[in-house]
Amino acid sequence: MRHADFSILSLPRIIAGVLVASTIMLFAPHANAQTTLAAIKQRGSLLCGVDPGVPGFSFQDANGKYQGLDIDLCRAVAAAIFGDANKVDYRPLTAKARFAALQSGEIDLLVRDSGFNFTRNTQLGLEGAAINFYAGLAFLVKKSLGVKSAKEFNGATLCSIQGSTIETNTADYARANKIKINTVSFETSDEAQKAYLAGRCDIMCDDNGSLAGIRSQLPNPDEHVILPERISREPNAAFTRQGDEKFTILVKWTHYAMVAAEDLGVSSANVDEMRAKGTDPEMKRLLGVEDDFGAMIGLDKSWAYNVIKQVGNYGESYERHFGMSSPLKLPRGLNALWREGGLQYAPPFR
Repeated sequence: MRHADFSILSLPRIIAGVLVASTIMLFAPHANAQTTLAAIKQRGSLLCGVDPGVPGFSFQDANGKYQGLDIDLCRAVAAAIFGDANKVDYRPLTAKARFAALQSGEIDLLVRDSGFNFTRNTQLGLEGAAINFYAGLAFLVKKSLGVKSAKEFNGATLCSIQGSTIETNTADYARANKIKINTVSFETSDEAQKAYLAGRCDIMCDDNGSLAGIRSQLPNPDEHVILPERISREPNAAFTRQGDEKFTILVKWTHYAMVAAEDLGVSSANVDEMRAKGTDPEMKRLLGVEDDFGAMIGLDKSWAYNVIKQVGNYGESYERHFGMSSPLKLPRGLNALWREGGLQYAPPFR
């Protein structure tokens, strides 16, 4: 996860007038303009900010097509709005640039393995519309070092990413455990990986999902291990701008539709049959057979059907990109459904 935090701590140096103007724009970017949903419909496509490349979340395959759990959520929102999951234009963004791109209106939606936290919600004027991956920061080290625990890192050097919360979290961890961790920062994950492989640092740190993807890209993945510690809570979210609740609600319930579909046993493979023959009342409402929930959020009554048919339920998406049939083979853990001991849980469609 590339956690860029645009700290407001230095703002006292800024003149009061600029601060007030910036705050107004930050929290109400479209107060006097078109709503995000209306702009998307007029444009004919969703502008989705994504990671330039980390397996599992967002990467381009051999044909240049974007794939990943975050990409699936972008596609799901497009399917909900247009009935066509392909109506997405992807904007690859660095950790440093991602939040500014959303604040400025350069993109409509940010789904970029980014953790939702207090500062991003209160100081950046952003909403964590949907948590599509529950994670925690972890450490990647070479097996040859023989390290079994992060508490053995005293004097080690960390390859970090500029504009992220990695440095803050590792500094907190080091202080709490009375060890010293040195840091070398790089602008991109690729640069950090190269430095790690070249021996410029001993450790890489990222959320456990991103580390699984990074590890899979290394020349000899089996020579590297992700240590068991998780030093932070990192609920990766799809981010929207504050001041446009309608679009935030749409994104939130698109994710919930994918989770609810898995919970109700509806998949891309059986959605047509379930729509025609299913008897569960909630499933009928979800698929637009009964009532018209789509109208309540400015969409067609088949919006959730289109999401499930074209993208799949949450479990299908996870399995494709992180599951046992993927190169990453990352157990679902906290991302399992609530009835299976995880945190993925959709409020009822009623």
